[in-house]
Amino acid sequence: MLDINTLKFDEKGLIPAVVVDAVTKEVLTLAYMNKESLQISMEKGLTCFWSRSRQELWLKGETSGNYQHIVSITADCDGDALTVLVEKDGPACHKGEESCFHNPIWESEERHAFSLEGLMEMLKGRKTNPKEGSYTTYLFEKGLDKILKKVGEECTEVIIGAKSEDKAETVYEIADLCYHVMVLMVEMGISLEDIHKELASRHVIDKKVKQEKMV
Repeated sequence: MLDINTLKFDEKGLIPAVVVDAVTKEVLTLAYMNKESLQISMEKGLTCFWSRSRQELWLKGETSGNYQHIVSITADCDGDALTVLVEKDGPACHKGEESCFHNPIWESEERHAFSLEGLMEMLKGRKTNPKEGSYTTYLFEKGLDKILKKVGEECTEVIIGAKSEDKAETVYEIADLCYHVMVLMVEMGISLEDIHKELASRHVIDKKVKQEKMV
């Protein structure tokens, strides 16, 4: 682990900290830390910054309840900037937005960023605002039994593709399965964060089991 005394704080004793959502990998905010706030962050496991406007320490969530639980803190190659990976209790922005970066300025017409979070939002939109001719809307209109039937069919297709050792076909069918599982998640009110937390808890259990076997 890097000694924080080797970090390069600026002439005001500050270092920029880019806060990133550990689940979605979305950039939440850009804040600043001094050595004291960094130490507090490490001790509490919660983000603590130096407020340049108020000129005082600022424990994120202390008044709003939107605490940010730190997963990791990493310095860049020059030691003059940090990324802070967090699991958040609520919106990161003081305006109630999930991220402070929510004002689009420009977007390429040829290149479109894909994310599971973006797909999930689209699926939710098809459920709350049905679109005529949309396959996703059709699934939601048919209900749980139809969605479950499609999940079962796609599971079978994945097995067939894998059994034939056809990688391209298996990738294609896994993508279909993922889509239909996400439709099921929306139908049942299950979020990506719910799945992330469940997998994370199993990871911890798996590590414990491995350690016990080594003893």
